[in-house]
Amino acid sequence: MKLSDILYTIEVKGKYDAQTEICDIAYDSRKAKENFMFVCLCGARTDGHNFAKSAYDNGCRVFLCEREIELPCDAQIIYCKNTRAALAIASRNLFKNPSKDIAVIGITGTKGKTTVAHIVKCVLDTAGIMTGIIGTVGAGYADVKIPTVNTTPESYELEKMLRMMADAGCKAAAIEVSSLGLKFHRVDGIRFALGVFTNLYPDHIGTNEHETFEEYAYWKKQLFSMCDKAIVNIDDEFSSEIINECACPVVTYGYNKNADYQLVETRKVKIGHMLGIDFSFEHNKTIRDYMISMPGEINAHNALVAVAVADGLNIESEKIKEGLSRVFVKGRGELVETGRDFTIIIDYAHNGVSLKSIIDTVSTYEHYRIIALYGSVGGRTQIRRRELGLVSGAMCDLTIITSDDPDFEDPEKIIKDIEAAVEEAGGKYVSIADRGRAIAYAVKNAQKGDIIILAGKGHEEFMKINGEKVPFSEKEEIFKALK
Repeated sequence: MKLSDILYTIEVKGKYDAQTEICDIAYDSRKAKENFMFVCLCGARTDGHNFAKSAYDNGCRVFLCEREIELPCDAQIIYCKNTRAALAIASRNLFKNPSKDIAVIGITGTKGKTTVAHIVKCVLDTAGIMTGIIGTVGAGYADVKIPTVNTTPESYELEKMLRMMADAGCKAAAIEVSSLGLKFHRVDGIRFALGVFTNLYPDHIGTNEHETFEEYAYWKKQLFSMCDKAIVNIDDEFSSEIINECACPVVTYGYNKNADYQLVETRKVKIGHMLGIDFSFEHNKTIRDYMISMPGEINAHNALVAVAVADGLNIESEKIKEGLSRVFVKGRGELVETGRDFTIIIDYAHNGVSLKSIIDTVSTYEHYRIIALYGSVGGRTQIRRRELGLVSGAMCDLTIITSDDPDFEDPEKIIKDIEAAVEEAGGKYVSIADRGRAIAYAVKNAQKGDIIILAGKGHEEFMKINGEKVPFSEKEEIFKALK
């Protein structure tokens, strides 16, 4: 592809040969080669401008920068205002604007992005509309799995995956759109057929994320300037801001009587170890009844997004029902089949709000005791540890405090922070720093009717310890303990 086509619609300065052939783009100097364009990204810890010479030594001769760099005279150095924003557009151009060929559904919110994305994918796949997915648990379509690092990958990877999906025959893709993905321009090159808003809570506020809640909320709203239609949870307080500022048509869902998809009633379903929810909702003055194979009212709420998407594609009601009954989301309210008379659920809940949500959800089902097993990430604010401890101390019959990505922090220090909060809430607890041993303790001491929540790790298959990702599977530890 000619350099002029790669740079199409990007405002640039500098002397360059528009006819130069570019075969690919790199923003990691180790991947830059001959006939590549190297984009100098400014990150929180590294600055790509400092690695331009390394990319040059690897054979690259075309560079996109924000500031001046010194390279031999045969290098073409092009300047733009923001290389992250430019990378998104250049990647879109390189991969021939895949969002024109595939309906992209962007899902944003503090909670529920992963679950909603998987529900939408399951319903559309069941209806014969092959759908890709990109998010926290990874990316893929059909039997193809693609590992990812961030909830919303860098723009180059996003556009590349969308092109791969479109070329493979996918007609839709559900993408989790994080606030940082919006802030760092990772989705700037995408036109979203649908934008979905689930909810907004104070989170992701810190040195490397957002300075204030207001800034966090601002970036969440930006998705709705990029989409053709919005689906908004009207029950959330922040929804009014999105609806009022949204230039595209809006469909609402929730309990609110003004919702386009109004949730009317929910009924708990327990079949063996499967905890599900039946729900009734009204749309266009018609009551419809569906069931989703995930526990809790929140998942009836989440299912309405998939229903709204499916209705927009004129999918038959029976296909929607079938898809909802098949939903499975790794590490999100995931029930583990133990063959025993107690229930184990793996969930990604890692703060007070999400832990309260999963406890509220499972406690409405018949049970003997509610037991929560969790830790807290090292190097993060102690406020999160206190919130976790207060929630489980007040709501659980037993808390098993253990490790969760301690990294460079002493696990015992993290555990003591949580212990103090559990004690403050008047809860019972056991502390076992080794997460594998903690899971074995939970299984060994489980009683008939217990519901055990393993919180915090969710879909993850590793533990961050002293800067390294050490392989760790909660499922493997559960089955090991059952044996």
